[in-house]
Amino acid sequence: MRWLCLIPVVMILGLVGLREAAAGKVTETKSALETDPTGWIDLLADKSLKGWKRVSIPPKSKPNARNPWKVDADTGMLVCDGVGIHEMLVFDKELGDGIFHVEWRFHKIEGKKGYNSGVYVRNSADGAIWHQAQVGSKNVGYIFGRTLIDGKPASIPKNQKPGPQRGKEAGEWNTYEITCKGPKMTLWVNGAVTAEWDGCQVPRGYLGLEAEGYLIEFKNLKYKDLDKK
Repeated sequence: MRWLCLIPVVMILGLVGLREAAAGKVTETKSALETDPTGWIDLLADKSLKGWKRVSIPPKSKPNARNPWKVDADTGMLVCDGVGIHEMLVFDKELGDGIFHVEWRFHKIEGKKGYNSGVYVRNSADGAIWHQAQVGSKNVGYIFGRTLIDGKPASIPKNQKPGPQRGKEAGEWNTYEITCKGPKMTLWVNGAVTAEWDGCQVPRGYLGLEAEGYLIEFKNLKYKDLDKK
């Protein structure tokens, strides 16, 4: 009858798990890139940014005269001087299921708040349809934008999971992975999944980055194609 003694323990552990879930505790995991570093495409292999294109925000508006994007010759990082500019840099290849790995940090300005940028997947070529993982100083962890629902433009439903804010301060590196698999889109931030949306009706599109008023650096821009898996 020893198993009867285990019942209270199991019940207690179950209650602890429920309390943790209610408190918004999340399971820490490694990134997909750390878990399996094989099969990834380096999106910055060409330092001239060949294969990328600038897309105006709002769509079809007059392009900015100044190009804010360049790859630093010494560090190999993509630098975006987005001060006074709002636009996207889009990888010019339509993609379906896959994982977009991005590492980013803002150039910290003392006394400055409201840092802003974004990471995109499954966008339309002109940027009218866009699915963005918010990039900011701690204001991160969710996907928003304009999608298609039953063929009509609509806002992306709320999808942020309960849990602590995982974004880091300006000046520190953050790591994102957005995974698209069929209608499901998930956002992984600095060690845990923070958003899940199982209703995307846009099966393919373009991935990209946003310039929106601040100096930001990107590195390790990599993509793993899941269409063949």
